[in-house]
Amino acid sequence: MKIKKMMYLVLGCIGLGIGAVGAVLPLLPAFPFLLLAAFCFAKSSERLHTWFVHTRLYKNNLESYIQGRGMTWNTKIRIMITVTVLMSVGFIMMSRVPVGRIILACVWAFHIIYFIFGVKTLKESEEPLAGSGVECGER
Repeated sequence: MKIKKMMYLVLGCIGLGIGAVGAVLPLLPAFPFLLLAAFCFAKSSERLHTWFVHTRLYKNNLESYIQGRGMTWNTKIRIMITVTVLMSVGFIMMSRVPVGRIILACVWAFHIIYFIFGVKTLKESEEPLAGSGVECGER
């Protein structure tokens, strides 16, 4: 059981690291990695999970979605552009695999439809304030 918690902890830290980089770089998506970190921290340590959900990184990128409120258009567009760019690379590399291209195109279309119609769109004024929450490392 301790090994399982340790694996979740390591995976959560990796997700947090990549998600933090993704919050700064527009090409790398922060959302899925921070979601992975939240899940893994919840499974590994209640204390670490509590710390993570009080960070500004969590509040600015995940909180509204986790609470079921939705995402802003800017967040949705950033995610859809990233998915499109990454899937385009796979699509190009599958030039000799037409079935793979069809499947990839269907998955891409599902992602776009989901983010446009399946995730509620918040107004910019509903977005959490950048100054709310606790900074990483603050207590």
